[in-house]
Amino acid sequence: MDHESPLSEVNRAALHQSQVIDLTTKGRRSGQLRRIEIFLHSEDGQLFITGMPRAERVRDWIYNIEADPRVVVHLKQSVVADLPATARVVTEHDERRPLIEAAAKRWGRTDVPDMLRHSPLIVLTIDDDSARDRIDS
Repeated sequence: MDHESPLSEVNRAALHQSQVIDLTTKGRRSGQLRRIEIFLHSEDGQLFITGMPRAERVRDWIYNIEADPRVVVHLKQSVVADLPATARVVTEHDERRPLIEAAAKRWGRTDVPDMLRHSPLIVLTIDDDSARDRIDS
């Protein structure tokens, strides 16, 4: 079993392959851990999460991230690993555009303007410190 830091070379390589992951956030009201399945993107070395455009509501996991940006990325495909990370909600148009366009292209979507207006966008920074406080602390 590999007991290296959370960002071993195997984990680092796996992170930069776009894939389905699980993401754990801490409930902003309940304090309970919440785990969702979502698609992780990698573009020019930057890790991010986005979703389908929905104008009618903000997803609960985004509110959770705004309240506590400490998350856990659960790799579950080519590599199985739980990696502590920091999430940041991106709202600035010029920062959103290239990442949303990359996701739209990957998904074969043509509704980039709708995605820019209504899709969530979260940038992830994987913690490279095994001593970091975990989300469940």
